[in-house]
Amino acid sequence: TIILTTACKVRCVKLKKNKRDSEAIITNNIVFGHYYRRLKELALSMFKWKNLPNSIDSRFLENCLFRDGFCVFFKDEVMDYLCLKSMIGGELDVYDIPKSRTAYASNGYNRPLNNDNSILIFNNMLHTNSIIDIKMFARRLYECDRTIDVNVKGQKTPIMITCDENQRLTMKNLYAQYEGNEPFIFGGKDLDLKKVQALTTGAPYVADKLYETKMQIWNEAMTYLGISNVSMVKRERLVTDEVSRNMGSVVMSRYSRLNERKEACKKINDMFGLNIDVEYRSDIQAYADEDLAPTTKEEGEDDE
Repeated sequence: TIILTTACKVRCVKLKKNKRDSEAIITNNIVFGHYYRRLKELALSMFKWKNLPNSIDSRFLENCLFRDGFCVFFKDEVMDYLCLKSMIGGELDVYDIPKSRTAYASNGYNRPLNNDNSILIFNNMLHTNSIIDIKMFARRLYECDRTIDVNVKGQKTPIMITCDENQRLTMKNLYAQYEGNEPFIFGGKDLDLKKVQALTTGAPYVADKLYETKMQIWNEAMTYLGISNVSMVKRERLVTDEVSRNMGSVVMSRYSRLNERKEACKKINDMFGLNIDVEYRSDIQAYADEDLAPTTKEEGEDDE
């Protein structure tokens, strides 16, 4: 026979509560990581580098720009051309670009460089990284998603149960059957329903509004990355002028990152005699106004 003391009972309750809390934390981290990875993958795959030397990994290059905001391009006497992570500092030139920079790699490679034998590639016009902004958008998206989960679950259990302390465990077991979608819930003869009350908490259904908010945040993230999106909810068809106005901020965000890469390509080609270029990967098919105009209906043809 095992006799549980009051302290042991309290500890068991705390362990169960901590388990539920840890499951919520794990789910929160999974949802946040999901959106962070999706947005990061989009950020890394936006640009197409052309004529890069075989010794340079374009994915690693973009990952450096995403994480640090800059990387350094140079030529190694043994490994040929490289584009690696860099530490910058020291004296600045007239345009506030550091003259001294050190290329390094995770395997211990280290190479001091300067503005005479290397070129710095920056992520955007502000010379900042993208990881901070992507984490912000991922957190806002995860907050919406988890709130939707809570609201949807609240539609299933919008009640609060009051009972005597000696019936707490019995009611928890009955509620577990209810939450587990059991078709029948069985109670013992000792269950005193007169002392049990169910209070409706009145959880309103707002998941649809939260989903619209999530889509607006997602579109805002796409605008930041320079990816085409329609950042408004509108049922009727958008005309060409409306689409063009909505795309203005998308295009400008795109050029902020593209222009810095193109400027770096120009400097690299001048210094090393290469022909490197970079372009933005097209994400939509462009149509002329006449392509969007309705065609003439043939005789006997129904409206589509």
